[in-house]
Amino acid sequence: MVEITSLFGGSMRLLHLPKSYPIHCNMVSASNTFGSGHLKLQNNEPCSRFRPCRVKREDNNQTADVESISVDENTLKQDLETAIQEENYVEAAKIRDKLKELQEDNNASVLSANSRFYQSFRIGDLAAMQSLWSKSGNPCCVHPGAKGITGYDYVMESWEFVWMNYEFPLQIELKDIEVHVRGEVGYVTCMEFVKTKGSSSWGAQFVSNVFERIDGQWFICIHHASPVDI
Repeated sequence: MVEITSLFGGSMRLLHLPKSYPIHCNMVSASNTFGSGHLKLQNNEPCSRFRPCRVKREDNNQTADVESISVDENTLKQDLETAIQEENYVEAAKIRDKLKELQEDNNASVLSANSRFYQSFRIGDLAAMQSLWSKSGNPCCVHPGAKGITGYDYVMESWEFVWMNYEFPLQIELKDIEVHVRGEVGYVTCMEFVKTKGSSSWGAQFVSNVFERIDGQWFICIHHASPVDI
């Protein structure tokens, strides 16, 4: 059984977990998770069955377009190094501009994927949420105050519990957004503020969302939300 005293703030709710739910420790508690309440997760299964939070990337056959993006970036970096060594600074400046444009495109794509994630969260669109997560490897989700959940099916099951217990749309605001991209992996960090219907307080979390590019599209593979006192 899971006893949730307001993930986002609000009244107490009791949920019965299926045996497949990957939270098996006796008690996990946290304060100020998505509001002023507390989160308690309780199950009588042994802790040894809990799966540690890690992501493994499987080998994927990327499309020609994705391969060309990676090749272009690596080639440009090599060309830039060569131009600098040859003291061809005019050419180096041109290559640097091309690299900047390519990196800005990647940053914009990751930010767009992050926006889609929060839009599905905000309006309670479970189908959209399911389509945004990577199905390869072991995607990982850490809800505020809870232990990590790994595996696509388990992660989706955890979001279903959120959907079952709160009235949508939620009020969600993001601040201090930063994005970084390194090859086929990008991540966004931000402060996330969530307020539910009927609650007078905002819950604050520091969030890290990690994305991986698969067949030309960015999918979220890690969502980690840590509660912050405000």
